[in-house]
Amino acid sequence: MSHTPQYGVFPREVLTSMDGLSALQKMIAGELPRPPICETLGFTLTQARPGEAVFEGVPGFRHYNPIGTVHAGFAATLLDSAVACAVQTTLGVGETYTTLELKLNLVRPLTDKTGNVRAEGKVIHRGRSVATAEGRLVDGDGKLYAHATTTCMVFGAKA
Repeated sequence: MSHTPQYGVFPREVLTSMDGLSALQKMIAGELPRPPICETLGFTLTQARPGEAVFEGVPGFRHYNPIGTVHAGFAATLLDSAVACAVQTTLGVGETYTTLELKLNLVRPLTDKTGNVRAEGKVIHRGRSVATAEGRLVDGDGKLYAHATTTCMVFGAKA
């Protein structure tokens, strides 16, 4: 049986009653909606475990910029998602977060011939109000295409 993913945002009660890792695992299982950006760019969250998150997607011609390669925004969005969701896996019930800074380095171009890529995010530090994470965008052979770091602010979700 084919399952068509639903897209949307987490209902407020998810933010106030569920820890971050559980919410992401429910999203992977199709019990919570995937963010609309995943539909727009054609990528998905494939793994979430404590301190880590992985998104996968296939860069295509629809992601091209005028100079004939995949727009940097594709890599940036996958990496932003991976590093931010790595931080989300550390959130307790009633906590939420937002990105304060994203730093991206592109080391080789993506094209429509690259194939599936994985954005792997890992938490570096989780404090009371600030968290940092790093990520790598790699192809199926482990070849690096981009890497990133993020700083996120952690705070209480409003009921």
